[in-house]
Amino acid sequence: MVTVDVEEERKEIIRRYRKLLRKAKPFLKDDDAKLIKKAFNVSLEAHKEMRRKSGEPYIYHPLAVAQICVDEIGLGTTSIVAALLHDVVEDTEIELDEIKADFGKKVAKIIDGLTKIAGVFDYGTSQQAENFRKMLLTLSEDVRVILVKLADRLHNMRTLGSMPRHKQLKIISETIYLYAPLAHRLGLYAIKSELEDLWLKYTETEIYNGIAEKIAENKTSRARFIRNFVSPIQDELNKTGLNFEVKGRPKSIYSIWNKMKKQDIPFEEVYDLFAIRIILDTEHEAEKAACWQVYSIVTDFYTPNPDRLRDWVSTPKANGYESLHTTVMSRTGKWVEVQIRTKRMDEIAEKGYAAHWKYKGGPGDSHESGLAQWIEKVREMLEQNDTNAIEFVDDFRANLFHDEVFVFTPTGDLKILPFGATALDFAFDIHTEVGAKCLGAKVNNKLVPLNYPLKNGDQIEILTSVKQKPTEDWLRFVVTSKAKSKIKDTLKEARKQAASDGKEIVKRKLKQMKIPFDGDVANQLRAFFDEKTITDFYYKVGKGIIDASEIKKYKDVKTDKTRPQRAKPLGQHYIDDMTKVKTAGKDILLIGEDMDMVDYRLAKCCNPIPGDDVFGFVTVNEGIKVHRTTCPNAPELLSNHGNRIVKAKWMSDQQNAFLAGLRIIGTDRVGLMRDVTDVISNELKVNMRSISIDTETGIFDGQIMLFINSTVHLEELSAKLEKVNGVMKVSRFDSVDNNEGM
Repeated sequence: MVTVDVEEERKEIIRRYRKLLRKAKPFLKDDDAKLIKKAFNVSLEAHKEMRRKSGEPYIYHPLAVAQICVDEIGLGTTSIVAALLHDVVEDTEIELDEIKADFGKKVAKIIDGLTKIAGVFDYGTSQQAENFRKMLLTLSEDVRVILVKLADRLHNMRTLGSMPRHKQLKIISETIYLYAPLAHRLGLYAIKSELEDLWLKYTETEIYNGIAEKIAENKTSRARFIRNFVSPIQDELNKTGLNFEVKGRPKSIYSIWNKMKKQDIPFEEVYDLFAIRIILDTEHEAEKAACWQVYSIVTDFYTPNPDRLRDWVSTPKANGYESLHTTVMSRTGKWVEVQIRTKRMDEIAEKGYAAHWKYKGGPGDSHESGLAQWIEKVREMLEQNDTNAIEFVDDFRANLFHDEVFVFTPTGDLKILPFGATALDFAFDIHTEVGAKCLGAKVNNKLVPLNYPLKNGDQIEILTSVKQKPTEDWLRFVVTSKAKSKIKDTLKEARKQAASDGKEIVKRKLKQMKIPFDGDVANQLRAFFDEKTITDFYYKVGKGIIDASEIKKYKDVKTDKTRPQRAKPLGQHYIDDMTKVKTAGKDILLIGEDMDMVDYRLAKCCNPIPGDDVFGFVTVNEGIKVHRTTCPNAPELLSNHGNRIVKAKWMSDQQNAFLAGLRIIGTDRVGLMRDVTDVISNELKVNMRSISIDTETGIFDGQIMLFINSTVHLEELSAKLEKVNGVMKVSRFDSVDNNEGM
């Protein structure tokens, strides 16, 4: 048992509290320090008996969250108080009314937004999604609720090492699925990058450590390269009299890994491993001219890549990000990204939304409006949305992480829409009625269809017709939440009307057949026509998909034969699946809290094999499906459906065959394919299911689906194949089917 030095802990708590006060001191007013002290004492008392999984006193956590709010986001007293108290209502006896009485409405509102909804949820719904929706309801009134939540999440991610694996998976999946995109949308790039890096650290630990080591190894040579690269630029900048600072920073581990994965290249071939940042200290009125002056100096010394110029100084991103980016060729033959921005722009880029308030009311106020508009859109989404929480979260998320397109109305007004937005999205952005009646559009004076994807600089005129109505197909043409929500509302209304018409038709038909109409008969008709719900049945009758004359056939069939067994509720499927014991001789995977052997299926989207890190997912109608933790669908499943996740672990390597995919790239030569298949079939006695080969300009690219026993077996096979003459790279790939049904 670990002995606790109570006196030493008390000193450490006070030290951390004083550090927080020191950082907050520059902006404290009137009684702010007293209020922070009061919040600290309430939190200390409320959490006094509690400890974190690491064994530390719980108070360390709220203190750390408050420190992040001050240091890394730049928030003030209200947020510090809310951070110190953010867990007391959920975890202790203190009520929200007490917080309101002692610390005011604003603090209470933020804490309410951060407090999870208690209670039992129906099977198949998502508590995480409901809690997220509740938090966003508060965000639409006070953005600080999300900023404190991001600080809370960042500290939880930094201290994740002490948590059990299944809890780690849940937290990291929510982080990559929702919180990192949210930090990005609010312009908190430093926090977004750290959250992504920590996600990678806990999902692909070896890859993360490998990239981190390589970055550390290159530190000295990188510093030398940066010195030589910036030397002529600094000399020239000194002559201009501009105040400036030059920084060289490596790209985040996650962004390097992402590039390696997308381009299928090793670390050594990632050309922009770091960026040079030139930060100017200049008056707001002179910012744009100064940035372009520096760009001119940089390109005097180094040739720029014309396709890599990004001007977010003239047109800032919707989250307020401003900077001028260019990629230039250095004298050593390496591409280098150069970012040019002012001190104000840099602070906004690092601290995001909170930093805007420092400049609000000044000339930079227009840049804050992009975020204000986004929060207004969130408010609209919440008001319009009557879908379930999971659909809402998916819609919301779809609008978080997109790049943007800048387009213009016929009168020259600028509209910023998510990347991938279509003419139909633009129509709904103008007005709901314009969207609903949209027939097509003129882009740059040329006629285009509804699904035309918008490009930067397009000028769009929407064509409408009173006869036009939204259809199901429209949902495939739009990416914005506003458009999706409005189309769904219109379709729901039309569906409701068709179902009502269908019900009347059914009643008339039954009356003609002298069959009394009641709930049982309606349910028997639904079963007879094999529809999921009675509304679906009425809708199809109303739309003529089921001919009314077909109802006569129902009369000729005996009721007891047509009445199906009642469908089991989703929860029952889960219980049944968890109690079916696997028969001996089959592959063994332990599933559930008690680590039982139960029936399961392997998900086709990621083809898990023994040795992979996996989890079980209880599907609606296919029992338990097992996914790899690195599956493309894992973040969504773990974030939105935590109540349907079960632990899963391979007991040992079994001599059974599992399907896996290998991609082989090399230089084409006569006999290469024969040598590859010899290694697979003869040396290691592996069966192949399929093979596809593409050769172009001397490059051999083969994809082989084969049956192997475990990850160890697969690694052994990959190592042998890499030794074949001409083979340059062997990598595992997942199935192309990335949309497993739930």
